[in-house]
Amino acid sequence: MAITTVPGTTRPDRPASPIPARPRRRSLRRALVDNLTGHAFLIGAVLCFAVFSWYPMIRGIVMSFQRTRRGETTWVGWDNYARILDDPSFWTAWKNTIYFTVLALVLGYAVPFLVAILLNEFRHFRGYLRILVYLPVMLPPASALFLFKYYAYDPSEAGLFNAILAALHLPTSEWMQSPEMTMPAMVIASTWMNMGSAVLIYLAALQNIPGELYEAAELDGAGIWRRILTVTIPQTRLILLLMAMMQIVATMQLFIEPLILANGAGAEDSATSVAYLIYQHGFFQNDLNGAAALGVIMLVVLAGFSAVYARLTSRQD
Repeated sequence: MAITTVPGTTRPDRPASPIPARPRRRSLRRALVDNLTGHAFLIGAVLCFAVFSWYPMIRGIVMSFQRTRRGETTWVGWDNYARILDDPSFWTAWKNTIYFTVLALVLGYAVPFLVAILLNEFRHFRGYLRILVYLPVMLPPASALFLFKYYAYDPSEAGLFNAILAALHLPTSEWMQSPEMTMPAMVIASTWMNMGSAVLIYLAALQNIPGELYEAAELDGAGIWRRILTVTIPQTRLILLLMAMMQIVATMQLFIEPLILANGAGAEDSATSVAYLIYQHGFFQNDLNGAAALGVIMLVVLAGFSAVYARLTSRQD
């Protein structure tokens, strides 16, 4: 075969040799094995979600349209929803749940952010202070709530809060025995229990803010509150929106606080929440279909809040 040379070069222009088939087969086999391994891990996670999350959710939706009596199940359509909506305790539970959520947003949402800003300003002992703030999260929720119930919220002056009020010459309170103080008392206990995780998340977001922004604000004569409004909040707005959504979802599922602190319903049904009403229908009234209908209603409400959050974050992005 004649060998030609390309003008301007001294090397001969050899015909390109084909790519060996064996290396290509090896690369295809390796890619297939890697993909199969990744899909195997993915299938395991999907199966866990399907069995323990999606199936119970779908099963609950199906049960909300059924009625089970003496082992016989029949389809009743919207009858369970109509029966739940006619129950006066349904509206009382939603009123209490929304009241708790609003109080938690005012107190439980703002306090961790302010504590994180305060801890971020410390130059020494920052690690020890983080541990102190996070300690309540390490306690089991039941233990922490019993601590509040029998030590902090004792209606006599032996209780911690009443002792502080008496020392300040302020009127004491019956706390969980008072319908007016039941919700604020539960918000205080819930904020103390769950504040540590939120503080650590806010601290991580605050430490990612460039220090040059604060220096520029100080040069412009901005005080601490002005720096918070013009630098801190705008730079952490996505985290604030995410934490607000998580706060709403968590507080709307209020259950363990009224169960332990208020023995369920509380004085004059002042502590009855939607989640506790689901518990009552399912385990005390043996009305699993009504409990499923209540759960679907709560699912729809929380899905609406999630849609609003997704809309807000998409605009921010």
